[in-house]
Amino acid sequence: MSVAEPRRIVLFRHAKADWPQVTDHERPLADRGRMDAAVAGRKLADSGIPFDLALCSTAVRTRETWKLAVQELPHRPKTVYEERIYEASPGELIEVLNELPDDAQNILLIGHNPGVQGLADILAGRSESDARERMSRRGFPAAAFAVLSFDATWKGLEPGVATLLDYWAPTE
Repeated sequence: MSVAEPRRIVLFRHAKADWPQVTDHERPLADRGRMDAAVAGRKLADSGIPFDLALCSTAVRTRETWKLAVQELPHRPKTVYEERIYEASPGELIEVLNELPDDAQNILLIGHNPGVQGLADILAGRSESDARERMSRRGFPAAAFAVLSFDATWKGLEPGVATLLDYWAPTE
């Protein structure tokens, strides 16, 4: 089923985390991560995408990344902290996205690798400009994001249906 306007999803990997003596879920951002999260937020603002919803992992580093990035956006979208995003595979992330309401047009998912990069690779059946080449060359470093578009309902989101519109990483 197609939709009137293409839906957009931004897959955003958390910024650089520190390695203190805490569980992986409780790891905070490193100093560089705090800087990169704000820069990524400015780049997201520059995209002009009016986000309807942000889905964020419950891990400390993703919540901190989002808290810093969202301050740069002109409009703060509704945020849902979703524990299923933490350590999720691409297939598990698709399951989360398939549950989104039809009125959600533009979604931002803040998560972790390898799931976020894997999802970008799996969803992108096509690519505009050199976005796929840059993503393939760079991988998906901390604070990177990919912008994808597709013409279906959220229930119709599946491998290969999206176009990779853009890719950004802190050293781009």
